[in-house]
Amino acid sequence: MPRRRDGHSFILMANRLPVDRCGDSWHTAPGGLVSALAPIAKAESGAWIGWPGTCEETIEPFGVGGMHLVPIPLSCAEHRQYYEGFSNAVLWPLYHDLIVAPEYRRDWWFAYEAVNARFARAAIETAAYGATIWIHDYHLQLVPRMIRGQRPDVRIGFFNHIPFPPVELLAQLPWREAVMDGLLGADVIGLQRESDVTNFRAASQRFLGIDPDRVSNVIGAYPISVDVDAIREAAESESVARLARQFRHDLGNPEVLMLGIDRLDYTKGIPQRLHAVEELLDEGALDPETTVLAQVAVPSREGIGAYQDLRDEVERLIGRVNGRFGTIERGVVQYAHQSYSFEATIALYLAADVLLVTSLRDGMNLVAKEFVTARQGSGGALVLSEFAGAADELDRAIIVNPHDTSGLKNGIRQAASLTGDDAPEQMAAMAAAVKDNDLHQWARRFLNDLQSPMNSGLPLLKMPTRKTTGNLREVKHVGR
Repeated sequence: MPRRRDGHSFILMANRLPVDRCGDSWHTAPGGLVSALAPIAKAESGAWIGWPGTCEETIEPFGVGGMHLVPIPLSCAEHRQYYEGFSNAVLWPLYHDLIVAPEYRRDWWFAYEAVNARFARAAIETAAYGATIWIHDYHLQLVPRMIRGQRPDVRIGFFNHIPFPPVELLAQLPWREAVMDGLLGADVIGLQRESDVTNFRAASQRFLGIDPDRVSNVIGAYPISVDVDAIREAAESESVARLARQFRHDLGNPEVLMLGIDRLDYTKGIPQRLHAVEELLDEGALDPETTVLAQVAVPSREGIGAYQDLRDEVERLIGRVNGRFGTIERGVVQYAHQSYSFEATIALYLAADVLLVTSLRDGMNLVAKEFVTARQGSGGALVLSEFAGAADELDRAIIVNPHDTSGLKNGIRQAASLTGDDAPEQMAAMAAAVKDNDLHQWARRFLNDLQSPMNSGLPLLKMPTRKTTGNLREVKHVGR
């Protein structure tokens, strides 16, 4: 193909653009990933491709904060089928150990395929000759091969922020071969844990017949991290310290303040956490007069039935615990179903004594890394699920199996009583581990590997996949 002199030399792709809309203006969205990648996009004359967050609206490319943004339009039907349907009611539960059952609907797959083609076409049209394209997460797994087929000149990276499932689970997916081939269009595929790499290699062999050694230079573990400098700056500010004191005062100045701060997602193990706390209160191991659990549940995917059911269950359990052990004036569990600003989140970390991370399955869990970074030198305790990727690095935490109620209770009991001299030392050691591989180092490592001539994607496989136009075709609802 002819060399393209126009276009952008560095392109980021994700389901969402890194901006929020406020009236007629756009503002850079908060978040560590945006803070790490936006400077690279700006420095490299880059573009960011993603959905703008609104349906039934076509928005022309525009600039914000030195970045060129390319909005991908979605109708309400496309968003429902591609995002709520295939991405989050098929792939999400399948990649998280079938905590709820996936629903394998063909119309959702058709939508996912077509929207991925639309993203790929935008990248093909936006990329300069020899550009670097970095694609993020499970929403866009077909995009690498779609780009590779038309733009062999570009370098393509893919990073999956969630776990990659064992081959026995991925086998359930009717479109497993197409997904695997789509991913292997990338020059470098990044996953969170070495176990994810093992799963991917096994899936490549079973479903595509590829010798695992052939993907050695293509795939690797790149555990994502947090923006350490931004967290430390906030934690050391007087305004955040003042807010932390206010939080603790408003919660009754308990002797032990435990914190859970999660998206309201069935992967986070919130019911398991509440059951364990209830049993500890019932046994007298936790004193309801001196202990408070502050549970923040950030709203998530509220249009999906499993999430609605989870909210009902969590709120029922909290009501039961408070009814049994609380008083009219004070609940043992203080609950907020809302999101908090970055500064308020850091203040919650500083106010708490114990953070409970009881994920049933988690690619990483950045909350755990944020907590130890914010509390560097302050002591406290982290109860951390062995099924969160963060457990690989934060091995000084109290590691628990959230499925084991007795073990989880022991971990919470130990954390609640951890007041010795070793608590600040353990927190400092974990904070140092995070700092050694912060978010910016993570991004540099991945991009350096992506630019290495040793790393290149596998050639196009002879897959019997259907061609797509990039437009969501009319699909009759012919079953599931």
